[in-house]
Amino acid sequence: MKAIIVIPARLKSTRLPNKVLLDLGGKPVIQRVYEACIKAKLHQEVWIAADSEVVFNLCKQFTPNVIMTKEEHPSGTDRIAEVVQRIPCDIVVNVQGDEPFFDADIIDRLITALQQSDAQMASVCAPVETLDELHNPNLVKVVTDVNGYALYFSRFRIPYSRDKVLEEADATLYKKHMGVYAYRAGFLAKFIQLPVSFLEGSEKLEQLRALENGFKIKMIEVAGFEKGIDTPEDLELARKKIENNGII
Repeated sequence: MKAIIVIPARLKSTRLPNKVLLDLGGKPVIQRVYEACIKAKLHQEVWIAADSEVVFNLCKQFTPNVIMTKEEHPSGTDRIAEVVQRIPCDIVVNVQGDEPFFDADIIDRLITALQQSDAQMASVCAPVETLDELHNPNLVKVVTDVNGYALYFSRFRIPYSRDKVLEEADATLYKKHMGVYAYRAGFLAKFIQLPVSFLEGSEKLEQLRALENGFKIKMIEVAGFEKGIDTPEDLELARKKIENNGII
């Protein structure tokens, strides 16, 4: 099965404009993400999906695998689907363009999850670390069945604890979601044709469209994951990490 990795690289981001182009230890953020992804072992190709000439030309300086996509895509999933229409594959892994410290082993585990299951999608979760995380609506939570398939995703803490007041130690019983996905290519073409579902519209979580339409999402659990770069503060922390760890 041919597996590819696609990194959507949007120029216009709300909280940190042009973040994929910003300098991170002598290299643009998007190059750091690309170099993290190529360390995976089970893929055949890594592609960057650009939405502007500026991003396209910058990425061409460090890789030939850049593809220009439509600027007006409503979501990153639609951008990934356009790439898959032009680059035949069986599995596509979507890694966000603001994850410079992404663990490439996660990519291999996602590919394996689809190869060894009947799921149409695979994604990642990790234990919640604090009660602040648990109650943060910007940090999505997920519950799974005994076989590791997602039952539901929510910005609310799920499951709700009816009979006790949660203590800090209870937080790790919950799972937080990392927005990295692997898709079967054939499923992706169907998915983008589905209308926005009620659950998706309520929570503003695209993966709920798949669950509401009866498709399976296999979850892999990791010990933890790095936060992406969303704000100027995140960028400064990333720069300090690069400097302190001597990353070239």
